[in-house]
Amino acid sequence: MSFVIAVVTESVLPNATTFIVIGFAAFLLPLLARRIGLPAVVLEILFGLLIGPQVLGMIAAESTSEGFVLVLAELGLFLLMFLAGFEINFTSLEREGRGPIVVGVVGYGIVVVLAWFGFGFLDLATPNERVFLTLLVSAASVGIIVPALRATNRSGSRQGQITMVVGILAEFIAATGIIVFAVWVKSGWGIELLAVPLFAAILLVSLWLMRRLAWWYPEKAERLFASHDPDELGIRFSFALLFVFIGLSLALGMDPILGAFMAGAIFAFVFRDSGELEERLSGFAYGFLIPIFFISVGVRFPLDALADTAVLTAAVGIIVVAIGAKILPSPLLMLRGLTLRDSLGTGVLLAGQLSVIIALAEVGVAIEVIDEGLAAGAVLLVGVTAILSPVLFKVLSPPLEPDPSNTLGG
Repeated sequence: MSFVIAVVTESVLPNATTFIVIGFAAFLLPLLARRIGLPAVVLEILFGLLIGPQVLGMIAAESTSEGFVLVLAELGLFLLMFLAGFEINFTSLEREGRGPIVVGVVGYGIVVVLAWFGFGFLDLATPNERVFLTLLVSAASVGIIVPALRATNRSGSRQGQITMVVGILAEFIAATGIIVFAVWVKSGWGIELLAVPLFAAILLVSLWLMRRLAWWYPEKAERLFASHDPDELGIRFSFALLFVFIGLSLALGMDPILGAFMAGAIFAFVFRDSGELEERLSGFAYGFLIPIFFISVGVRFPLDALADTAVLTAAVGIIVVAIGAKILPSPLLMLRGLTLRDSLGTGVLLAGQLSVIIALAEVGVAIEVIDEGLAAGAVLLVGVTAILSPVLFKVLSPPLEPDPSNTLGG
């Protein structure tokens, strides 16, 4: 029996160095990131690059692309997308009415057009690359928008409301568009494409059923958000929903991160006030599993590919197009009553990217629409904008005096 356990362990678990280094890094890097003022995701990727085969060589790329660490990283990716859907504030969208939503949709359309035009100047190999990159850079990061608005006491301001609505719509539309596009790339116009409307139908049925159950059994629904539930039914239900929708995605031949994202979005739509549950889920996910995903991204980062002038030029081009497509149309927000400075500040904040972009870029590599070099450009985009975007936003839109009535959140 001990021999069997040893064989299984050797085939699944990484070596001791991988275990120790990743374990300590997942704990220490956020502390260091806060001290030096960098987003934790940036430091985690840089750390993965440092310990990976292209710099110090402490960990081989295979250590994070197979076995136990791969499972943890994949689970971290799924939780990342689940929380991306979970943080969509549908109450905020409904509260603001049609005006900001129309502005958000129109603004997103303008960003897509500008990005499509901008990528026309890059030497991309196929039209699919251009489509994918256009959708990729059109996304926004609520994970950057919400903290920046709160730090400047602008969450409840007109600027904050518009920025939140536009950011939520951009993140949702871009993520959904990329994953549907991935289905089309894999199946073309064949019968497999029917998986998309079938999945949408399942989503609608699930949404209706969950709302009915929450209405019929309110006391059980409330238990999901209880602060001191020894059975942690809220966590169990979240993971059950996550795993079921991942399974449905796989059964329909779709990328599982679509199921993860939609599971979080459905949860957020049905249960508008998640209370402490979101904090507990985020603490569990961002406390360990999601950092492992980003460290593994750094370990596999194709640093040597950037030595190629063409690859480096494409990466810089992605950054320029992504930032320009958000900032150039931002003065149009003056039509909604913002000043020029605040309009530009909103554009800068919407240009900031974080973790979801890296997850979506992984989809592009998996379906072979983009190569590792272009994916590296997406990682660099996150590194540049995650650092600069909040800083420039604070310069353009300085902090306001605290408003006790400011209740708009993420």
